Amino acid sequence: MIKPPAFDLGASAYAEMIKNGFHPDFPAGSDAQVAAIRAAAHAREESHEPPDAQVRDLRDLYWSSIDNDTSRDLDQAEWAERLTTGGSDSGSQDGGIRVRVAVANVAAAVGKASPIDRHASDQTKTVYTATRNFPMLPNQLSTDLTSLNQNEDRAAVVIEYVVDVQGGLGGHSIYRALVHNRAQLAYSRVGPWLEGKNPLDVKIAGSVELQAQLRLQDEAAQAMRAHRVAEGALEFRRIEADPLVIDGQIKAIYEAPHNRATELIEELMIGANETMAQTLRNAGRSCIRRVVRSPERWDRIVELAERYGTKLPSEAESGALSLFLQAQRKKDPVHYPDLSLAVIKLMGPGEYVVIEGDDKEPLGHFGLAARDYTHSTAPNRRFADLVTQRLIEAMLDGLPAPYSDAELRAIAVQCNVQEKAGRKVERTMQKRVAAVALADEIGRKFRGVVTGASEQGTYVRVFDPPVEGRVIKGEQGLDVGDTVDVKLLHTNPQMAFIDFARA
Repeated sequence: MIKPPAFDLGASAYAEMIKNGFHPDFPAGSDAQVAAIRAAAHAREESHEPPDAQVRDLRDLYWSSIDNDTSRDLDQAEWAERLTTGGSDSGSQDGGIRVRVAVANVAAAVGKASPIDRHASDQTKTVYTATRNFPMLPNQLSTDLTSLNQNEDRAAVVIEYVVDVQGGLGGHSIYRALVHNRAQLAYSRVGPWLEGKNPLDVKIAGSVELQAQLRLQDEAAQAMRAHRVAEGALEFRRIEADPLVIDGQIKAIYEAPHNRATELIEELMIGANETMAQTLRNAGRSCIRRVVRSPERWDRIVELAERYGTKLPSEAESGALSLFLQAQRKKDPVHYPDLSLAVIKLMGPGEYVVIEGDDKEPLGHFGLAARDYTHSTAPNRRFADLVTQRLIEAMLDGLPAPYSDAELRAIAVQCNVQEKAGRKVERTMQKRVAAVALADEIGRKFRGVVTGASEQGTYVRVFDPPVEGRVIKGEQGLDVGDTVDVKLLHTNPQMAFIDFARA
C-alpha cells in the first residue's frame, strides 16, 4: 500500500495567512532598507565613537535574556540590583530592588512610513505556527540587527523601576542606552534551576554573577506577583501545546512549560509596561493602551464558581474572582488549568484602545488589576509596541508626538483586527498540527474541558495532548467550563478538523 504524502504544514500556514488578510511577503524596497540599516550599524561600529550624550553606556552591566528555546527575535534583556538605605543602629537596610528592562530600540533603526514600517503597520504582529513563522519585520532585523543577541552591543530603551519590599513599584525612569547581552537563556533551563529541580545550566554554572542576577530578578518578580494578586490580579495557569518539530514534521505534542522563569519574565514585563503607560500619562501624552474590560460573561463565571461552592458578587469584581481562583488552585492544582482556561474564555480578549493625553481615568486591565497598562516590550514582534516606543522617544527629546490621536485610533483598530486574524491563523494551524499528530489515534478516549459553546459549535480542549477539537456528537447541554470525556472520531489536516463524540 502506497503511503500518502505528508501534509505540508508550512504551505498551509502561508495559505492561511493570505486567507485571513495578511501579506506575508515583504514589499519592494525592504531589502534596500535593510542594507542601509546594516551599513549604518557597520559604520558606527567602525567609527569606535562613544555613545551619544543622551545614550547611557550600560554595557558593563550583566544583562541576560530569557525566552523560548527556539526564540531568535530577542526583544528584551534584564538586570537588577539591590538597593540599601543607611541605618544608624542596624546598618544597611533593604531599600528594594532596582529592575532595568532593556527593550530593543527598533524605532532607532526603522523609520516611520518607510517600506518596512508600512508593512509592519499592515501586519501589526509576528504570527507563529509550528513549522513556519511570519515575522512582522524582516529576519535580518528582528533576529539580528534589532535583536538583543548574546555578545552583541545593541541600542535599547531602558525601562527602570524599583520594587519595594512589599512588591509595589516606584522610582520610574525611561531612557536610551547601549547594552550588551551576556547570556541568552531559555525558560526550560532557568525555571527548573530556580525551583531547585535541575542542576545548573552550563551558562549559569559558568558565572556566579549571573546566578546572583537570576536569584535577585526572581526575588523581585515573586514579590511583584504576590503584590498584584493581593490587589486583585488574576493568576491563571493555562495549558498550551508545544509541538516537537523535526525536519518540518510533527513528532509529538507536549505541554509548554510554565515555571519560575516564565513567571520572572511575565512580572518584569508587566512592571515595564505599567511604567511606560504611567510615564506617558503623567507627561500628558496620548498612547495606545492594552486593556481588558470587565468580563463579557460575568454571569457565567458566577455560575461556574457556584459549582465549586463559591458565591461571587453579581457585579464583576476582580478581587473576589482572584480569591476564588487562589483557593481553587490550592485545593485542586491538577485541574486548576481547566478552570483557568474556562475563565479566560469567559472574560473575553484584550484589546488596544487609545487613551488621550488629558484622560485622567483611563480604562484599565481587569485581569492584571492595573489602571495603567500598555504593550511596549516587544517592538520586533508587535506594531503597537513599536508605536509606543516612538511616542516615548519623542517625549524624551521634547518633540511633538509622531502620531495624531486619529492616527493612533486607526492603528489601534488595525492591531485589533490583525490580532483577531492572527489568533485565527494560529488556532487553525494548531488544529492542523494536532490533526497530523493524532491521525493514528482514531477511537482513543480523552478527558477535556469545554472551551466554546455557541450556535457555531461546541469545542473541547483535551488534556493530554493539549489540543482542541469540535464535539459533533452528544454536544447538547455542554457549556464553557464543563469537563467531559470524548472519543476521537476523525481528523482532517486540510480542513483543520478534529472531531470528537461525547463518550
